[in-house]
Amino acid sequence: MRAVALDTVPANPQISEVDAPRPEAGEVLVEVTSASVNGFDLSVAAGHVQGMMEHRFPLVLGKDFAGTITELGEGVEGFAVGDQVFGVVMKPVLQAGTLAQFVTVPAAYGLARIPAGLSARDAGALGLAGTAALDSLDVAQVADGDTVLVSGATGGVGALAVQLAAARGATVIATARPGAEADFVTGLTSADVHVVDYTGDVDAQVRAIVPDGVDVVLHLAGDGVELAGLLGKGGRIASTRGLTPDAIENQDVTVHPIMADPTSRTLTVLAGQAASGALRVPVTATYPLEQAHEAFTAFGEGTLGKIAVTCS
Repeated sequence: MRAVALDTVPANPQISEVDAPRPEAGEVLVEVTSASVNGFDLSVAAGHVQGMMEHRFPLVLGKDFAGTITELGEGVEGFAVGDQVFGVVMKPVLQAGTLAQFVTVPAAYGLARIPAGLSARDAGALGLAGTAALDSLDVAQVADGDTVLVSGATGGVGALAVQLAAARGATVIATARPGAEADFVTGLTSADVHVVDYTGDVDAQVRAIVPDGVDVVLHLAGDGVELAGLLGKGGRIASTRGLTPDAIENQDVTVHPIMADPTSRTLTVLAGQAASGALRVPVTATYPLEQAHEAFTAFGEGTLGKIAVTCS
C-alpha cells in the first residue's frame, strides 16, 4: 500500500510502498478515507519521540483517521465489515499509522462510528485534537461563568477548545495575531471572543479584560509559567505542552498535565456535536496522500486550524 513512512528518525516523511497491515486479535482493519496532520507526527519525524516509545520501521505516520472497516480480527465484537468509523490510533509501539491506505486499530480503544451528518474529511481530523480540547476543559472543570484563556487558539486543538469553552458559557480570551488569525478565531463561534496579540504584551492585554486574572488557562502554546501568572486565585491551567506542577511557584493555582485519552465515549460525544453543527471541525486545507509532504510543510509553517489528507 501507499503510505507516508519513515525508514529511520530523524527523517523527512516520504510516500513509499509498504506492506499492508493485517488485523491482530481484537483489532479491525480500516481502509482510510481521510486522515490529518498533528504535531505528534512532526515530533516523531524529527526524532523527538525516540526513547519515549518503541519505533518499528518502516514507520507509518499519522494518528487520526476516518474510513471503512474491511476486516475484523479474532474476537472483535460490536463492529462489522462495512462500518464507517473514525478515531485515533493509540498503540504502545509506533509503526501502524493512518497516513496510508489501510490501518489496523484496536476495536476497544480509539474507535467510534461516524454518525450521519459528519463527513469523513471532518471525522478524520477530529479525533486527537478534539479529545485534547475536551479533556483539557473537563480536567480544568470549565463551567458557565468562567473566563478561559486559550493560548494557541489558531491550531486544531485551540480552535476546537474555543468553541467547546464558549458552548459551556465561558468567556473566551484567545491568542492570535491581528488580521487573518484573529478573524479565524472570532469566526469559530457566534459567542464573543476576546482576542489578544501574542506578539505583544499578553499580560497587559489580558489584565485589561480581566484585572484579577482568568479562571482557566489552556496551555496549548507559549510559555506555561508565564501563562500561569495570568491566573487569578484558585485558577487552573491545563497543559498539553508538558507543564508540571513543580514548575509553578504559586500555590493558589492548579496545574493539570494533559495526555489526550480518545475513549470511544469521548469520540462519540465529539462526533455527535460535530454532526449536529454545534461543533465545527476547523479544516482549512486538504491534500491528497501523494502530496503529504506539502501538508507537513504547511503545518510547520503554521496553517490555521486542521490540515486533512485524503488517503483513498
